[in-house]
Amino acid sequence: MRKIKIALISLTANGGVLSEIITDSLGNTHDCTQYCYEKYPFANAIPFRNLRQLTKDIFRRYNALVFLCACGIVMRTVGPYAESKFTDPAVIAIDEQGKFAVSLLSGHIGGGNALTRQIAAVINAIPVITTATDAGGRFSPDSFAVANGLHIVEPQTAKAAAAAVVNGEKLGLVCEVPYTNLPHEYFTDSGASVGLCISDNADQMPFDTTLHLIPKTVMIGVGCKKDTSSEALEAFLLHCLDTHQISMEQVAQLHTIDMKQHEAAILSFCRTYHIPLQVYSAAELMTAQGEFSHSDFVMQTTGTDNVCERAAVMGGHRLTVGKIAENGMTFAAAKRDIWIDFERGTE
Repeated sequence: MRKIKIALISLTANGGVLSEIITDSLGNTHDCTQYCYEKYPFANAIPFRNLRQLTKDIFRRYNALVFLCACGIVMRTVGPYAESKFTDPAVIAIDEQGKFAVSLLSGHIGGGNALTRQIAAVINAIPVITTATDAGGRFSPDSFAVANGLHIVEPQTAKAAAAAVVNGEKLGLVCEVPYTNLPHEYFTDSGASVGLCISDNADQMPFDTTLHLIPKTVMIGVGCKKDTSSEALEAFLLHCLDTHQISMEQVAQLHTIDMKQHEAAILSFCRTYHIPLQVYSAAELMTAQGEFSHSDFVMQTTGTDNVCERAAVMGGHRLTVGKIAENGMTFAAAKRDIWIDFERGTE
């Protein structure tokens, strides 16, 4: 499971104990922040007075919200802020005795179902999963796409594909990347009216109802001078992507040097296009393997001779677009090799 930001919100003393147990267990793999009702404070927790106001303030700041209280309280609290399973954080409710962990929102795309099972195992609770594909032990297109780093092009078609599975229909498949563990009970070689097309090309229509899943294989490396405007950087990056025929759906992450991790223009671009930000120290960038353009000025100011190209290839990715520079902004792109595992997202 990828590293995510989790808010744990407790309303009682025992809820606080559970919050501590969960944080101790998940803190090494996830970024956990604890909140507690002000009448029941404990160390390492941020106190709050009004649950609805707290939820409003943090709802879009975390990948998952874990409430240590009754489901009814949670639903009345998050209701005004829930919009779509494609944008909402995962929401999980755990009773204050720790008997049940209930996945309430974004079970598939938000990873709520998987996180619910993980937390339940930590506190020895019963995980409650009510999504149809999970309840029936069936293949879930949503969970599969998220687990394999695939962008869902048509949300409504994803629902149609899931409904087909629930109704016992087999899906068709066109996949242009290597894959393993195809569940033949859910897929057929011919005659399918609903199917998955895993490709960079979203124009193919191999089935009457085609769910296009685009692999997120592109890493973009970015550099910019201090206080570059958000508008200028966005226009520059979009132009670079368009010039090299890279769709935003293919972009997996934005990489840069750690001294730029608070640069407003970079943060704005990542928020606008929902792209994770990964930063590296100058020393780390200098360990990148390959041949890169060299700048004495960049070396003197950052400690590395090149930011964008080196950042793009970190993690062993292949440089596909070399450094492009304009008005103090730089861009490079790299690709990662992926393979699809149809068992990912089904645990």
